[in-house]
Amino acid sequence: MPQSSQIVDSALGAVGNTPLVRLDRIAKQQGLQCNLLGKVEYTSAGGSVKDRIAKRMVEAAEKEGKLIPGYSVVIEPTSGNTGIGLAMACAIKGYSVIITMPNKMSLEKEAALRALGAEVVRTPTEAAWDSPESHIGVAQRLQHEIPGGIILDQYRNVNNPLAHEYTTGPEIVEAVVATPSTDDHLSSGKVDALIAGAGTGGTITGISRAIKKTHNKDCIVVGVDPKGSILAYPDTLNEDGMGGQYVVEGIGYDFIPDVLSRDPADVNEWLKTSDEEAFEAVRLLMRHEGLLVGGSSGSALSGALRWLHTTEKGRAIAQTKGANVVVLLPDGIRNYMSKPWFLKMALEAEPSPLARRIADVLKTSKSDVHTKVDGLANSIAARTTAPDLGQ
Repeated sequence: MPQSSQIVDSALGAVGNTPLVRLDRIAKQQGLQCNLLGKVEYTSAGGSVKDRIAKRMVEAAEKEGKLIPGYSVVIEPTSGNTGIGLAMACAIKGYSVIITMPNKMSLEKEAALRALGAEVVRTPTEAAWDSPESHIGVAQRLQHEIPGGIILDQYRNVNNPLAHEYTTGPEIVEAVVATPSTDDHLSSGKVDALIAGAGTGGTITGISRAIKKTHNKDCIVVGVDPKGSILAYPDTLNEDGMGGQYVVEGIGYDFIPDVLSRDPADVNEWLKTSDEEAFEAVRLLMRHEGLLVGGSSGSALSGALRWLHTTEKGRAIAQTKGANVVVLLPDGIRNYMSKPWFLKMALEAEPSPLARRIADVLKTSKSDVHTKVDGLANSIAARTTAPDLGQ
């Protein structure tokens, strides 16, 4: 569903309406007969899927009289993307914003937040969610002490899953239904499977309900959870690596948010993924599909590919021509370009045959042009990162 060709009143009018993109090159490489489709959320105005819930939570709070112009201070504990969405909305509407965010989250997120006018408070990555030192605990303290402070609370706010039930899900369905089946691209005409990572869980819960209630009750919804998190169901899936730290940002938690439905009727299956799998899948999306996505998009794709290759239902769909498998790609690389995992991928990759050819050509000339980037990634990382496990 393309962005409107009309003038919008503010950046909030450019939230959502993101494209559903064929991932044909990855599908071919993986031997898939189904249609592999990516819902590319970084084209939203604030750069992520979280723009949707930020917009809805702010507008709902205004309607309910919870936000008072000139007085209210929006305070939110977040991995960063919800904060960016809230800071964008509040910059437009004139509210002050305080974002509390764990240390492991990227420098780029903090910079974007501050550029939008938000105050940012960093908290220890290792602090448990119910600790006074956690990003949640610090936000609650600030709310109690600052006049007009209000936590919209993405972890409990019903407008989180509703934003996706009313926008993201219907956009996916509309794009699939509106795209005709052709000889080149057969289509079942419906969403047959959805794979998405879970952070607060509002995204996968809301999209699932939109698809299953009004479009295809038999759609298989697969949740992806990083090792070290406890969101996957049944709980036995979380035993391997429980409590361990992971680098991927924006998904996984050490508690179960209220907005996440673990009902198998909503999320039918769960998979656990590692950082290594996620970052390799990011490389696939960049190199084969030209999509500059973030780490959680890699988690979703790696989970999708494993499900399609290793489970009975997944293999059946993978080899069904015309079956539509949608992977939610939550954000772009903008927020992670100083992270060592990305710098290593971008600047320390094995030289290609073309790179070697370029080097050979320049060796025979008197040019002072240098082609090597040895040490660049390390030097950038040293300048921009702090000594934290997530960095």
